[in-house]
Amino acid sequence: MRTDTDDGRPVTILSGSLGAGKTTLLNHLLSNAGDRSLAVLVNDMGEVNVDADLVAEGSELELDDGVAELSNGCICCELQDDLETAVVRLARDRSFDHLIVESSGISEPAPVARLFTTESRVAALYDVDTLVTVLDTPAFLEAFAGEDAPERRGDEDDRPLSDLLVEQLEVSNLVLLNKADRCTEAELEEAEELVGALQPDAETIRTEFAAVDPDRLLGAGLFDPDRVTDLPGWKRALESTDGEGTDHEGDGRHDDHHGHHHPDEVYGVSSFVYRARRPFHPERFAAVLRELPRSIVRSKGTAWLADNEMRVSIAGAGPSIRATAQGPWIASLPAVERDMYRSNRPDLEWHDEHGDRRTELVFIGTDYDEAALRKGLEDALVTDAEWEGALEGPFPDEQGAAVVVREP
Repeated sequence: MRTDTDDGRPVTILSGSLGAGKTTLLNHLLSNAGDRSLAVLVNDMGEVNVDADLVAEGSELELDDGVAELSNGCICCELQDDLETAVVRLARDRSFDHLIVESSGISEPAPVARLFTTESRVAALYDVDTLVTVLDTPAFLEAFAGEDAPERRGDEDDRPLSDLLVEQLEVSNLVLLNKADRCTEAELEEAEELVGALQPDAETIRTEFAAVDPDRLLGAGLFDPDRVTDLPGWKRALESTDGEGTDHEGDGRHDDHHGHHHPDEVYGVSSFVYRARRPFHPERFAAVLRELPRSIVRSKGTAWLADNEMRVSIAGAGPSIRATAQGPWIASLPAVERDMYRSNRPDLEWHDEHGDRRTELVFIGTDYDEAALRKGLEDALVTDAEWEGALEGPFPDEQGAAVVVREP
């Protein structure tokens, strides 16, 4: 519990897809807070703050201009004020021990966490305690299941559920495997293994109706912005294989043949890294992505494409794959700009012929044929003859532009 000597009030940031059990969890925490006085901010971006109404209904409070009194604290329902103004006003006007923010209208909790950790008036008043994601465990397993599993839709932005789940999980400190009563023991173990592959440092708790000891979520102190080990699974895979590959000078073709990583396996969850210093043929690479087996639960990284000079980011979550043009390769810039960038980034990997252009992709999944996937990626690289010709493909070539490569 917070004391007067603490730097700021602790904040628990809560995320989870529609129907996962966030509101049930909020009401459970409010009803079992004990000596703690809690403030709850329901950050709903819709015109009607449905979650706030449900919390009010379950907690015997009345909403009045977005702020209502509780027996153990208060709730601020952010309807018109922006989030920063709301939390500053809470700290100024209300007395409470712990703030819970439900980021229901935001796909993942990272933007909210940044508000509390960057140099701002909010960061001076609060300290992030724990990032919590509530999973609808049956839906989570279904979203990453085989070819025939339907793909449910996510929150307000209508993105695929698998996209939302992955983004929420990859920044979480604590994951509630809710609706555990609807799963078998084998399914729960599989869910724990998948969570561990996507975010190796996250703790998991099995729950029914979001019933959890408040001490596990409030004052847990799991968030640390400086911890390198908080990297998502795909970044961890890149780091664990960095420097292990073999760069074949001459054709500049392959960087890595050995980037395979096995976590503690129960259901065959593993990852591998593919690196190359030769660009992809855009059409063949798009075909590889569209044909990735559904057992690949996460694909992430940067691709070098022969038809444009953009660093194209690939982000796949379950059956959904998107490509975004992040910006030009430094090697493609005019000499003055290129040299300036290189002088400011002395650790930048630089190839004598290709500069910073390279492909670096991570694949995480269960029971996939790594050899077949690697061969497909190898075959998608351009030949010498193709490299000299004009090529076209479906990938974006303007900075910030994005395309859906594969829909659920």
